[in-house]
Amino acid sequence: MSENQRVAQQPKKPRVPRAAAKRSEAAATSGGNGQTRRRPFYNRPRKSTGKNQKEKRGQSAIPMHIIPLGGLGEVGKNITVYECQGDRLIVDCGLVFPDSDMFGIDLVIPDFTYVVQNKDSIKGVVITHGHEDHIGALPYLLKQVNLPIYATKLTIGLIKNKLEEHGLLGRTKLVEITPRHKFKLGCFTVEPIHVNHSIPDAVALAIECPAGIVIQTGDFKIDYTPLSDGPTDLATIAEYGKKGVLALLSDSTNAERPGFTATEHKVAQSFANLFRQADKQRIIIATFASNIYRVQQIIDLAVENGRKVAVSGRSMANNTKMALELGYLHAPDNVLIELDQINKYPPEKVVLITTGSQGEPLSALSRMASASHRNVRVGPGDFIIISATPIPGNEKMVTKVVNGLLRLGAQVIYESMYDVHVSGHACQEEQKLILTLANPQYFLPVHGEYKQLKKHAMTAESLGIPAKNIHIAEVGQDIILSTNELKTGESVPAGAVMVDGLGVGDVGNVVLRDRRHLSEDGLVIVVATVDSATGEVVAGPDLVSRGFVYVRESEELMEEARRLVSQCLDRCTEEHVRDWNSVKTRVRETLSSYIYRKTKRSPMILPVLMEV
Repeated sequence: MSENQRVAQQPKKPRVPRAAAKRSEAAATSGGNGQTRRRPFYNRPRKSTGKNQKEKRGQSAIPMHIIPLGGLGEVGKNITVYECQGDRLIVDCGLVFPDSDMFGIDLVIPDFTYVVQNKDSIKGVVITHGHEDHIGALPYLLKQVNLPIYATKLTIGLIKNKLEEHGLLGRTKLVEITPRHKFKLGCFTVEPIHVNHSIPDAVALAIECPAGIVIQTGDFKIDYTPLSDGPTDLATIAEYGKKGVLALLSDSTNAERPGFTATEHKVAQSFANLFRQADKQRIIIATFASNIYRVQQIIDLAVENGRKVAVSGRSMANNTKMALELGYLHAPDNVLIELDQINKYPPEKVVLITTGSQGEPLSALSRMASASHRNVRVGPGDFIIISATPIPGNEKMVTKVVNGLLRLGAQVIYESMYDVHVSGHACQEEQKLILTLANPQYFLPVHGEYKQLKKHAMTAESLGIPAKNIHIAEVGQDIILSTNELKTGESVPAGAVMVDGLGVGDVGNVVLRDRRHLSEDGLVIVVATVDSATGEVVAGPDLVSRGFVYVRESEELMEEARRLVSQCLDRCTEEHVRDWNSVKTRVRETLSSYIYRKTKRSPMILPVLMEV
């Protein structure tokens, strides 16, 4: 028998199925307790065909630029620019309300310099949801660049209200988008993904381009028992995770809070108890004008308790009207009444929904607290609920409003006295779930102060994402992503632009510094009339004080100051100093030195010299 015949007659080894081989390998690596030691989730290689591997190698050189122009190191002013192969799109365009040291400033919006410079390549603005920190700056952007806006139905309704106020509605293209329906903007394909938030119609965005897929969550939480619209669409996020997500940009607002965010149903139960507690009192509830879910809860409870509902505050009235028209709010006939009709009904038959939950000075609730509201007089017969948590920095304003209402005799429920508010943002366990489902190659925490971004980054690292693949970006930074690396390029113009009345950007750091100076030490104006030929003082000098001292009670101080200024002007005449700027500088230095020596204050000193 030949050698070949002997080999052919030998029994063949049975083929071991691949799954069985893996189980065998797992058994060989099991620990002493019989459990399999698993590699970390993020270190598991993704299955990929040879064709896909070739495609990835071919795409690895294609970079994607992510440029945040706001929303980092702050809560608000959210705007992000995406760029790939010369095409750009913008996600969100929000504002932030001014800090207490921004004297006279109404709003703070992003710097749009980079957007204006690249306007021809921008395909559109995609909005995640209708809160002010995501849509508030749109009118100011559209005044500089005419771009199409893509948003969900309710968000478009809120945007229309804003554009109408600014006279921009007629010339702006608004495109309605819906979850799970993709649309193209240049080389980008965008898919909205339904998420829970404190406002209906909020979406995350899956942005696909030749460089890869990026998911930006927008503001979100995971509520398994939401009031409407169903839970966050985790299945779609998981599908993208299986396909391969290049980067995840995720909401960091509650990154410091462990556990899960409470469901809105918790608020509904608490409100029901408070309605019973109010009994014969008039109920006044302050909440965010955009919190449509909360307004619906209040209307439902009012119907159950036989009460009429009125709204106060321009933004609350506009949003309620729009939500009713679009079908996001539902109220039986004759339940909603006009504000000027509330006094026609007994207190136990009325619920008033109002703005001012953050203590804003011009809001309806603030006017009630100061007894200056045109239609509502607060007194002992009122039961007031502030259904919001103070935004950091607003605590003093809220306290001032609460104190004012209590002085008027009202009963006030505020902050954590009862469960009258739940956050719309994900806590740590929800953030972990999104990170796990999306399974991104790179992670960029967004939407939060630095401490929140840092905590979110630590959470991601604890799940197995390598530290080198996590980047805490800065406003204006150009983040360049590809399947090969994450790096940063040159920063672009970015920052804060202040809006004061009709002025946009005309109040800068110098003006704010002067306003701060005036607020701290006041102003002293020195007025003198000088002979243009000889330089001699013809009249004055006179001193005018504003915010420095009360002149009638400080006559000695002001008289001595006037005498020193007079001596300074005389010396300038004797020394033939005719440069008026030099004269003003000498007057300023003389007076400033004397005032500080006597009072330890440094008021702004403004010399005014008139020639005759």
